[in-house]
Amino acid sequence: MAKALVICILLSLCVTTPVQAAKVLILGDSLGASYGMSEQLGWVALLQKNLPEHDFTNGSVSGETTAGGLRRLPALLDSVAPDLVVVELGGNDGLRGFPPTQLKNNLTQIITLAKNSGAKVLLTEIMVPPNYGPRYTQKFTEVYQEIAKDEDIPLIPFFMQEIAPYPELMQRDGIHPNEKAQDKIANWMQPWIEKALTQ
Repeated sequence: MAKALVICILLSLCVTTPVQAAKVLILGDSLGASYGMSEQLGWVALLQKNLPEHDFTNGSVSGETTAGGLRRLPALLDSVAPDLVVVELGGNDGLRGFPPTQLKNNLTQIITLAKNSGAKVLLTEIMVPPNYGPRYTQKFTEVYQEIAKDEDIPLIPFFMQEIAPYPELMQRDGIHPNEKAQDKIANWMQPWIEKALTQ
């Protein structure tokens, strides 16, 4: 009897603990909103297919700035109650030449709101084209590195680094990734999201 009990205990320890379902909110701009194609073809929808045990909400809006994301976030946190918030914002701030200090302030407030709601946070690095000048582009990039360090959150390298150099993966505007690129972006993002949800 005792031997049978020990065997049962050992077997129970060997059983893999099922992954707990989590709610993931993507707070992004046109890169997250599948600009130029159906949302169902975008990388957020592909992540939902790849990770069906989790519930993804795409809170991305084309043209969104960090200020706009900050305004919309409280309502999204209330309605979604996410376990993880992935912040993919800042590109439109850069394209409009907004000050890096403003970018940093908005992103910090976004992260603080998400953390205060009980969610984990992932920040996606954003880069601007070099034609804005080396001083601005450097300060812009440094904002993301500083925030990740100050807030002690993971910084996901900018996925467009692996997309933009290849015309066959870009739309005609030269700014947005096309349908062919979406799977690559999903594969880029998935390990970071999985790691955040299992820690």
